[in-house]
Amino acid sequence: MWIGLALLAAGFITMMFGDKENYGEDFVGITLGPLLLVAGFCVEFAAIMVRDKSLVVAPAAPVAPLSTPVATTAPVAAPVAAPAYKRL
Repeated sequence: MWIGLALLAAGFITMMFGDKENYGEDFVGITLGPLLLVAGFCVEFAAIMVRDKSLVVAPAAPVAPLSTPVATTAPVAAPVAAPAYKRL
């Protein structure tokens, strides 16, 4: 990410401090600065989106199966009554 931030800063500085007699309308200000910005944004996008291969999640421990099934009873919900009003 630091490389991307450095490219972004270089792009903005390059566009800001172009040739003084051309008011930044030269190769450095119009072409090189935006190219550095695009490269900086691409590096930042890759730094955010690419997964680090060294951060491997350890697999979960295996769970032993139950020897006998356990019977559970779930409470039975009461039926829902219809609304007490009538539509007009």
